[in-house]
Order: sequence, then structure tokens, then C-alpha cells
Amino acid sequence: MHNEYLAKYQSEMLRACQLKQLEILEEIDRICKKHQIEYWLDSGTLLGAIRHGGFIPWDDDIDIGMTQTDLNRFIAIAPAELPKELLLQTPETDPSMEPIVKVRNQNSFFVEGGDEFSAPYDKGLYVDIFAFIDYPKIGRKFSRKLIPGISKSRSILRKAHHYSFRSFAEFFWFGAKYLICSGIWKLLCVCCPKSDIFACAPINSGNGFLHLKSKTFPLSTITFEGKEFPAPKVVDAYLTDLYRNYMDIPPVEKRQIHSVFYIPELIKE
Repeated sequence: MHNEYLAKYQSEMLRACQLKQLEILEEIDRICKKHQIEYWLDSGTLLGAIRHGGFIPWDDDIDIGMTQTDLNRFIAIAPAELPKELLLQTPETDPSMEPIVKVRNQNSFFVEGGDEFSAPYDKGLYVDIFAFIDYPKIGRKFSRKLIPGISKSRSILRKAHHYSFRSFAEFFWFGAKYLICSGIWKLLCVCCPKSDIFACAPINSGNGFLHLKSKTFPLSTITFEGKEFPAPKVVDAYLTDLYRNYMDIPPVEKRQIHSVFYIPELIKE
């Protein structure tokens, strides 16, 4: 059901939401520069930088990537460095949320379709930080079949289910699929040499996108909302891996935002 009042509210508040997220990114950038932690703009944020010079006009989140090593360092350092309104959120601090590290602004409110109001994790505006790891030398085609099996199965198993024959069947089907795919992945990581390919950790790689490390490092820079931020070495190659014809503007009906509802600022400070 379409609510024209909610749609108008979201449209009017979107830019304020984006600017709050940009502030979070600037704090992350400050900390990373101070401690020589590498990160880069990823996914739709990188696409927005190259195609629009900033946010994709209908986008309402920011994505960045870090190697797992640098992310571990960031997690250890950030809580003491972030200003009081920003919170580092991890699967360890909030087991009820999806397994993605986020920096959230607590003086805001942001709800997506998969969020649960009853779950106690913070729901402020955020920047997503995805962990990237080296992949074993198993071939791109096989990786793009195996990895989404891990991510999508885990995601389905974590969703709230109503009692039904379908949910009962899903539990066993996707539970078995997750165990088998995860087992194969762990075995390959032990038995196969590392390749020049890397990507998001399997639990967060729903589309199985892969990148060449040689096309990603050393990092370059790109302008996003009038400011310089780190980017992959060859942006064209990175975005082609993700979106193919990435300069094509999608039709209006596919320009969807992530959120269901957001409030850019809860209390004036």
C-alpha cells in the first residue's frame, strides 16, 4: 500500500539524511587517516561518486570497505575516538542485527524493511563497513555460486518466521544449504592457495561480487559531495564487477531507497 504522505516526508527529509551520513563518513575518514587504516568507498556510494559526484539522488545509505585486518584495527580504536553521538555497532555488541559493522548516529532514527522494532539494537542513521577477505583460488564462476548460498541461506534463517509448513521446510532446506556451503568454503580455504581475488566475507556477499586486488590497490581518491575520499585503484574495473553498465540510469520504478522511515535528528543540540 502506498502512503503519499510518508513518500512526501521521505523525499523532503532525504537530503538531510544524506548529509548526516556524510558527517559519519567524515569522522570515519578522520580516524582512519590518524591511525593509517585503509578503507574505500564501495557499492552505491562509489557509483554515486563517479556518476553523480556524490550520493545517488535516491540513495539513503553509505557503504565503505576495509580489509578484515584493517577492520579489526578500526573496531579496536574507534570507540574511544568517535564523538559522543556516534556508536560503533558490531555483531558482537548487537547479536540481534545483521552481521555488518556500522557506525551509527544515535541522535537519529532509521528503519529498514528487515529491522525489528522489538529488537534492542540501535537504529540510527549509519555507514556500513564491509569486511573484505582474500578468496581461495577456486574460479570466479564457482565462487559466485557458492558464496551467495552462504549469505542468502544465513539471511533467510535469521528472519522471523511464522508457524507454517513453508517455514518448517525452509528451516531444513536452507539450514542444510548453509551447512553444506559453509563446510565447502572452509575446506577450500584450507586446501587451496590464495588468489588475487578478494571480496566481502561470504556471510555478507549475497550477490557474489568479486574484485581483483591488483585493480583495487594501491587505493586512489575520488570526489564525493565535494570532498576527497579513498577509492579503488581502477574505479571502472571495480564498478564493472558490481554493476556492469554502471553509467546507465535505472528506470524510475527501480529507484528505491533502503529505509521504511527515518528521522534525521531526534533532538536539537
